[in-house]
Amino acid sequence: MTEPRMLLQGVSRSFRGGAGIHDIDLRVEPGQIHAIVGLNGAGKTTLMRVALGMLRPDAGTVTLDGHALRAAPRDLWSRAGHLVEHPLAYGELTGRDNLLLAARLHGAGRRAPELVDAAIAEFGLEPYRSVRVRAMSLGNKHRVGLAAALQHGAPIIVLDEPTNDLDPAGVIRLREALERRAAAGAGILVSSHHLDEVSRIADVITVINRGRVVGTLPPGGSELEQAFFDVIHRDDLATGVAA
Repeated sequence: MTEPRMLLQGVSRSFRGGAGIHDIDLRVEPGQIHAIVGLNGAGKTTLMRVALGMLRPDAGTVTLDGHALRAAPRDLWSRAGHLVEHPLAYGELTGRDNLLLAARLHGAGRRAPELVDAAIAEFGLEPYRSVRVRAMSLGNKHRVGLAAALQHGAPIIVLDEPTNDLDPAGVIRLREALERRAAAGAGILVSSHHLDEVSRIADVITVINRGRVVGTLPPGGSELEQAFFDVIHRDDLATGVAA
């Protein structure tokens, strides 16, 4: 059986007031785009931060490419690409210099310039390669962040609301970039509130509500938005949140 790219088993992380994630089981296979969807505050970002080791779980285990997160080898992080909450981009550096820095931090070495030029073409950043990031629009800053996360060919990809601030052309470029990487064997975990876009790209759609997995949605299904709200409403009724 193929090792999953990402495996969460019984993972919990709580904050004051009860927010957080609770007893999460989630699996991302090689070649799979796995989307998590939920209302604002459902725990999507917390889940991703725990999956990447940015937050320690209170309980449960996280495994990336067969390595328990708590004992992962240092080079594992060169095989991961992520964008969670905000693009990691330095305002005083140009778009190309930001990408060069990210490529070298991911161990690209002499291949860094080649990877950067390919990413600039892939994400339509040619007009901004010499522009400082602080002078870019939010959408173009986001493109730089996505290019930095994806340019080194990571087999483990985690993206939090990656279509935020993107124009339609940027959304299409991202969609095609993720499909190429999944076809090459990457395991991709993505969160989004854009259900129409999720329906186009996801192989698996997991619904979380108030920090718990509460159901799944059929990829490519019609009336996805209605199905999503039905799952949330049923869970709210079952737990006494909704009358």
